[in-house]
Amino acid sequence: MQIKRLVLRNFRNYTSETVPFSPGVNFIYGKNGAGKTNLLEALSLLSTGRSFRTPHLKNLIRKGSSHFYIQADFEKEGLDQMVSVGFDGKNRKIRCNNKSFSHFSHLIGTLPTVIYTSADLQLIGGSPTQRRRFLNIQLAQDDPLYVYHLLRYHKAMKNRNALLKAKVEESMITYEKIMAQSASYLVQKRADLINQLSPVSQEFALELSDAREPFDLSYSPSIALKDLNNILSIYSEQREKELILGTTLNGPHRDDFLISYQGKEAKFYASEGQKSTCVAALKMAEQKNLSKKALLSIDDFGSHLDERRTHRLHRVVMRAAQVFLFASSTLTLEDFVHHHLLYVENGTVCNHQR
Repeated sequence: MQIKRLVLRNFRNYTSETVPFSPGVNFIYGKNGAGKTNLLEALSLLSTGRSFRTPHLKNLIRKGSSHFYIQADFEKEGLDQMVSVGFDGKNRKIRCNNKSFSHFSHLIGTLPTVIYTSADLQLIGGSPTQRRRFLNIQLAQDDPLYVYHLLRYHKAMKNRNALLKAKVEESMITYEKIMAQSASYLVQKRADLINQLSPVSQEFALELSDAREPFDLSYSPSIALKDLNNILSIYSEQREKELILGTTLNGPHRDDFLISYQGKEAKFYASEGQKSTCVAALKMAEQKNLSKKALLSIDDFGSHLDERRTHRLHRVVMRAAQVFLFASSTLTLEDFVHHHLLYVENGTVCNHQR
């Protein structure tokens, strides 16, 4: 798979721009505030259905404009395809080839993508929400049935919570049965993913750190995976307490996974450099798990790791099918002259003149 070009109209600081991309590594650089991360944000929205910087589409509209439009033209499985998103402040238009959709969930998996930003350090130091999002985005891009069960679970839980707040037990079992069925699927898929990622992330961490920093992952589900009756019995047992609190206490929405360093929780025992190495290894493991066809984007390349580990990460990312590296113009370009170089300045993108 390969993105050939990205089209932006009134998106962030871009008025009208068409950005050509090449196979292999695309190195996008420029001064801070030039618009590099805005390109990455557009790729994120088109591939995962979400921006990693804001939940509000109106924030993406260029100042003084009434709408934005972004489009990616790409080749997948030998066919030329297109995906686009438009928003006029009220209505969004989502298209993939000749089909229109009303929800971003239909885009997920069309452009399988791994996005690595400085915010990913929160995978270690942040809340369980960040770690669940990491699992959800990865699984959703690879398994449409996971998206179905995730949406189904949260819709049923929303209805159950409404009944809990109203202190109405009647018909609650209906939503609990739906939640239990979807929860069993979600928990199993997350457990399988952690089992796949753990050894692979260890390999990458050792490669980046010269075999000195072993990390491990372990899944911590809110509900132990046994059978549907077991999950239903947990909902029943918790109901009295949940009627008082007005919310569901157990389920995939409370899951987490532990990142350990030398057998201890990395959050408290790993240094900042070790944490950065672990996160980089996790993102590379994610890319490998999604297959070599997945796109790989790294924001602010060169700032996540020290110089030695950055060089090693550079060697690792070159194994991906198509890569987008975003970096400050202060970064030495010597190691990247053989890549496709794009310079960004004030919402304009041009080819680097060697």
